[in-house]
Amino acid sequence: MIKPLCKYLLLIPAVFNGIVSNAQSTQLSIGECYVLARNNYPLIRKLDLIARSSNYSIENAGKLYLPQVNVTGQATYQSQTVSFSDALGAVNLPGGISLPNISKDQYKIQAEISQVIYDGGNVNTQRAYIRTNQIVQQQNIEVALYAINDRVNQIFFSVLLMDEQLKQNATRKIDLQGAADKTAAALKFGTAFRSNLDQLNAELITSDMTTIELQANRKAYLKMLGTFIGKSLDDSTLLENPAIILTSSEVNRPEMKLYDFQKSLLDIEEKKLKTDYMPRLSVFAQAAYGRPTLNFISNKFGAWYLIGARLNWNLGSLYTLKNNMQNLEISRKNLDVDREAFLLNTNLSMQQQDGDIVKFSQLVTQDYKAIQLRASVKKSALAQLENGVITTHDYISQLNAENQARQMLIFHNIQLLQARYKYKFISGN
Repeated sequence: MIKPLCKYLLLIPAVFNGIVSNAQSTQLSIGECYVLARNNYPLIRKLDLIARSSNYSIENAGKLYLPQVNVTGQATYQSQTVSFSDALGAVNLPGGISLPNISKDQYKIQAEISQVIYDGGNVNTQRAYIRTNQIVQQQNIEVALYAINDRVNQIFFSVLLMDEQLKQNATRKIDLQGAADKTAAALKFGTAFRSNLDQLNAELITSDMTTIELQANRKAYLKMLGTFIGKSLDDSTLLENPAIILTSSEVNRPEMKLYDFQKSLLDIEEKKLKTDYMPRLSVFAQAAYGRPTLNFISNKFGAWYLIGARLNWNLGSLYTLKNNMQNLEISRKNLDVDREAFLLNTNLSMQQQDGDIVKFSQLVTQDYKAIQLRASVKKSALAQLENGVITTHDYISQLNAENQARQMLIFHNIQLLQARYKYKFISGN
């Protein structure tokens, strides 16, 4: 009685250290991994860049309403000018007035300031187009970011599978160790063979090798997950078992919003086509200095100014309006086709996942039945081993059969949970 008691007392510090280690370890849920992976993915930085670029473009569009200033200058030499002597011939003007000769070299520097009064809604349409185009670009990024969730699912559930397999392997090792201890005791009394104990010890070594392999795989998957979420994960990291979720047949994928935003962009392009043939009205003021001035019979340098209104109405866009409208309609129909194809493929994938959910649910039910039977056979085999009715090899076979049944339950449970989350990913809910 003293040796077993000492053995359990020696286990107390190890158990305590394990509790402390778990208390200090990192715990992650699958929802947290989604958020961290999204924030860590380089593509997310484009969302801010797109927003900033759109803000600058909107500001630039709004500045078209500000007064526009244009400064021009020119110096010319022309082959001919107005000649008053040729026009009047030998006519003498009263009072001895003589008409000047206009110089062939002429100069002018001019500044004009203009202000748009009415632009046919062009600026407002341009602003709306920039905002909607920003939303379309950002939604494209959201579609790409959403795909990360599927990668997170694959890695996350792989780690969970390793965890459950490690637990089952530890349970199997406890059974083997218990049988080995009893066989060792029987060996002392001469009621067992050394080969029996060797077989059990060999299985213990195999169990240790399985633990090493599973831990190595778990470490590799954790490293991959850490790279995705931008966080350093070690062997002490624990992943929370995801909650069982209810499936929904509704499709709420980010691609659906993208199709809607793209249609809105086409609607704005249609409005822009209509503004292209609307008249533009502006007022302007010109100030100039040069030779000749507005007084064309003077050959002196001088200043002058003009104030007025300007109407510009270009109807050339009407020639192509009908074809451009037809092209927009074709683009809308293309979007409808893409949307229908996406929904069809998504629904097919959801049906496949729904079939997998039903299949794995049925397999889990059968696994529980198989485990119950295998556990009963193993318990009976252990009693028979202790009484020398069966060999150690026979007992190990029954132990491995129960272990295999439990491993299948673990595998099917993880597959069932993963299938539910795959369905959730595909449907976008």
